[in-house]
Amino acid sequence: MLGERRDSQAPLPRFGSGLLRLSAPAKAVWNFSKRKPVGALGAFILLALVVIAIFAPLLAPQDPYELNALNAWAAPGTGGHLLGTDEGGRDNMSRLLYGARVSLHVGVMSVLIGITIGALMGIVSAYVGGAFDLIFQRVVDAFMAFPGIILALGIVAILGPSVWNVIWALSFFLAPGTARTVRSQVLSIKEMDYMLAAKAVGVSPVRTIFRHIVPNCLAVYMILASLTLGTAITAEASLSFLGLGVPITTATWGGMLNSASADFLLVAQWAPIAPGVAIALAVYGANLLGDAMRDVLDPRLRGGR
Repeated sequence: MLGERRDSQAPLPRFGSGLLRLSAPAKAVWNFSKRKPVGALGAFILLALVVIAIFAPLLAPQDPYELNALNAWAAPGTGGHLLGTDEGGRDNMSRLLYGARVSLHVGVMSVLIGITIGALMGIVSAYVGGAFDLIFQRVVDAFMAFPGIILALGIVAILGPSVWNVIWALSFFLAPGTARTVRSQVLSIKEMDYMLAAKAVGVSPVRTIFRHIVPNCLAVYMILASLTLGTAITAEASLSFLGLGVPITTATWGGMLNSASADFLLVAQWAPIAPGVAIALAVYGANLLGDAMRDVLDPRLRGGR
């Protein structure tokens, strides 16, 4: 009896413990959604655009590059074209879906490259200090004095229109502001006690940077990346609209606005609506997510929210 009682009181095996561990990321996403529902909406918009960009070949009803001059500027709903056609008779719906690929690719890659390079420059400048920091910051001031879109236009005009040239131009445009922001963060980190202790025990500069400074700048890095994604998407659309971005033969949102401008507005006033809404949604989602991430990751804002 005692043996049976002891067995009956033994704890049952927790078969669901593995599922609980696997659901930890889902719980983090759920907690973020409850705390910042507007930021979750922005993340959902961006995720939806990413899914559309990935599965564009499956979702597109027609070939986005198939020309049909006899069907130019067909009205929405005519001949199976949900959003009508452009000046070459190409299906606008298909070009809109494929345009998400270019806009998101250019936006994400330029942000990753530009923010990473700018962050590293800001860290090195602040850590070295002295005359190097003074001279480097004056160079940063010189580049920040130029309007960003003008600087990107000049770089693309020199390198020529292509996807990667636009990415490098936007990266060059994003790096100086990032360097200035990260530098201010590193200057405050340098005054911390653990930094003084690392210097006292003779820790190498490289180890100090990657062991103590870089981890403490990750929050700023993520905030800057999310906040500047919308800027990069808008800049890419602006360059394509002006004809100096991605080649005009490639389906892009800015290129669709370019083809719908000027005289074509007199015959197809509906043409710029779809790409304009797509750009607005992408920028809106990126800004909502960036603002929510700033509130969550910035310790100065965390306490009161």
